[in-house]
Amino acid sequence: MTNDSTHSSALAGTIALVAGATRGAGRAIAVQLGAAGATVYVTGRTTRDGVSEVGRPTETIEETAELVTAAGGEGIAVPVDHLVPDRVRALVTRIDEEHGRLDVLVNSLWGGDHLIPWGKKMWETDLDQGLRMLELGVRSHVITSSCALPLLIRNPGGLVVEMTDGTAEYNTRFRENFYFDLAKTAPLRMAFSLGEDLKEVGGTAVALSPGYLRSEAMLDIYGVTEENWRDAVAEHPHFAIAESPAYVGRAVAALAADPGRHRWNGRSLSSGQLAQEYGFTDTDGSRPDGWAYFIDVVHGGKDATADDYR
Repeated sequence: MTNDSTHSSALAGTIALVAGATRGAGRAIAVQLGAAGATVYVTGRTTRDGVSEVGRPTETIEETAELVTAAGGEGIAVPVDHLVPDRVRALVTRIDEEHGRLDVLVNSLWGGDHLIPWGKKMWETDLDQGLRMLELGVRSHVITSSCALPLLIRNPGGLVVEMTDGTAEYNTRFRENFYFDLAKTAPLRMAFSLGEDLKEVGGTAVALSPGYLRSEAMLDIYGVTEENWRDAVAEHPHFAIAESPAYVGRAVAALAADPGRHRWNGRSLSSGQLAQEYGFTDTDGSRPDGWAYFIDVVHGGKDATADDYR
């Protein structure tokens, strides 16, 4: 698996669906699958003609598809609200009609950060906002898997990646808000359960979390860009462990290209863990392990720095 923008053919002929590829990890995963030669259907709600409730109009699925193609693959943008089963079924029918197979499904659906009332108890959290988080982070994943898996299992070896925030080890901790905690713990169990269902048909399901992600939104919050992101470390010291979205994208591409990936079936994985396994790096050549840093240093009190975990 390449560590730069050099085109690869490791996934030539692979048909992938990245559900929730408008921005952040989903976009980067789509691009890195494309860089390895895959055909990637990229879906989301923000297009050049309309904006989702996330409200970031400059990040669109059309742009993601163009980035996939520029990276060496084929990007196909399809506007889909993954909370509407008929829309998802229509998407899967289209993939079937155009390619007759689906090899990789990435459930990177979320878009609920704007709903999280940090510091509020469950009963202080607006119920509608809380339930919306569960729709965006749980129900959308269930609908997409239910509709797409019949096509994915048509051929043995299919891969399902449930994207979340936090590894199983880290998420034994309370994630600060009842609904966010549920939304980010559920995909871990989904991957385990799907792994059980996929065993008999030769498929693999995993849960995958990036570390401290330098998403477009996070860079905006800290007032920096990908080029000068370290300028934010003085005010936010733990940001020193941050990783680019490309890092977790490379993790998914490495998994998809690994003929022995079934050994990971049902497990919780992280970008840093897979970087050690597969040898890829982040865009700066480092291998940050964000969750180990947070467990050992931030919460565990270990005398170490972020540099020790890069």
